[in-house]
Amino acid sequence: MTESATPTRRLPPAQAVTDTSATGRRKTSVARVRVKLGVGNFIVNGRPLEEYFPRESLVKMIHQPIETAGLGGQYDITARISGGGVAGQAGALRHSIARALEKIDPSQRPALKRAGFLTRDARKIERKKYGQRGARARFQFSKR
Repeated sequence: MTESATPTRRLPPAQAVTDTSATGRRKTSVARVRVKLGVGNFIVNGRPLEEYFPRESLVKMIHQPIETAGLGGQYDITARISGGGVAGQAGALRHSIARALEKIDPSQRPALKRAGFLTRDARKIERKKYGQRGARARFQFSKR
């Protein structure tokens, strides 16, 4: 027999992935992130991470997937974030970074999944209903 008509493609090993992108979401925020080999630079919407997110707790939250994977200072991260407030944007950024790190090194998936970084937090603000003060709050009932 001769060779098959369709040539087989060789895929590079998992460690060869050095540049990837991913999308993360939280509340109404969407974060698109690009991760590539570098020295640990972190740019969000054209500004440094600490300048864009003024709260230290949010910066720590964003760094969690990188610390869990043990890849601190090895990758440059560039992100574009839109929608929502600062907490939602930080959550979306953490989600997108975790997804990108999983693409780079699939062996990190169990640790990232166990920590809950790959799960999209689906909680959103419930809409206000007609005939009520808010989403769940009712107007005060008076029998007389």
